[in-house]
Amino acid sequence: MLHVLWMNGGLSCDGESVAITAATQPSIEDLVLGALPGVPPIELHWPYLDFQNGPPFMEWFHRAARGELEPFVLVVEGSIADESNKTAGYWSGFGNDPRTGQPITAADWLDRLAPRASAIMAAGTCSAYGGIHGMAGNPTGAMGVPDHLGWDWRSKDGVPVVCVPGCPTLPDNLTDTLMHLVTHVAGDGPPLELDEELRPRRLFESTVHSGCDRASFYDQSDFAAGQGSASCLVKVGCWGQVVRCNVAKRGWINGVGGCPNVGGICIGCTMPGFPDKFRPFAEDPPAPVFVPLEQTLRGYTLRVAGEQPVTRKTQAP
Repeated sequence: MLHVLWMNGGLSCDGESVAITAATQPSIEDLVLGALPGVPPIELHWPYLDFQNGPPFMEWFHRAARGELEPFVLVVEGSIADESNKTAGYWSGFGNDPRTGQPITAADWLDRLAPRASAIMAAGTCSAYGGIHGMAGNPTGAMGVPDHLGWDWRSKDGVPVVCVPGCPTLPDNLTDTLMHLVTHVAGDGPPLELDEELRPRRLFESTVHSGCDRASFYDQSDFAAGQGSASCLVKVGCWGQVVRCNVAKRGWINGVGGCPNVGGICIGCTMPGFPDKFRPFAEDPPAPVFVPLEQTLRGYTLRVAGEQPVTRKTQAP
C-alpha cells in the first residue's frame, strides 16, 4: 500500500484542501477508492478526509518519521516559516510531540519526513514559492518547500520537489499531478517532466493568454475599458500574457470557468514572486500589448508595435 501524507500545517488558508474536493478529472474519490485502472491503491492521511483525529491521526506521521511507513508521498500545503528568526514561540505547528506535549512545527516535520519520502508535492503557491506569507515585510520569513530543502533536493527515489502552484491551485491540477506522482513512485509510470520552476511542464508550459476565451479580442485590439466587458482584459491589469497557467483552458470545475473566462483578470498566482511581483492588481498598464516571457528582475517588459519597449514597474519580491 502506498501512503499519501497530507500536511496542511504550514502557513496557509487551506485553500488547496478545499479546492481538491472540487476536482473531477480525476476526483479525489477516484484516487482514494481505486477507481482508476493502472493507478496504484493509496491510503490518504489528510485532515479533511480522515476519520481519525488527534493523536491517532498524527501517529501516521510519527510512523513515517521513524521509517515505519514506506513508501509514502508527502503533500505539503502552506509556506514554511523560518522558526529560527525569533527567541520564543513558533509560527506554525502540526500536532504535538508525544514526549514534550509541545507543537511540532511545519519546518521540523519537513526536516523529519523529507529524508524518508519517496516524493514531495508542494500544493499551492504558498507551499511552492512562499506565496502570501512570503510577501515583503512578513515577520515569519515564510518560504516555499524548495527554498527550505534546496532547489536541487531529490528524494531517496531521486524525485525533485514537485510544485503545483495556484492561489488556490486548480483542483484538477492537484489530482492530476498526485495521480502521476503515485503511479511513478509505484514503478508503474514515467517521472513527471518539470519546468525550471519545478512545475509539471505539461500543465504549465503555456500562458493563460494562449487558452483564454478572450484571446481573439486581443488579436483585434478590442480591449475592455473596465469590468463587465467581454473584451480582452489586458488594459485593466490582466497578466495572462506572461503567466504560465492552464486554468483558462482546463476550466475550474468540470471544464467550466477559469479566471479570465468568467471576467476576472489574471493576477499571476501560479508564478514565483506572487503576490509582490504582480502588485498592484487591476492597474492600467503603460502599454496595451505584452511580449510573453520577456522578463526583467523587477517587472515584465511590455511592447507596442512600432514603439520602444516599456518595463512595467512592480513591487520587488
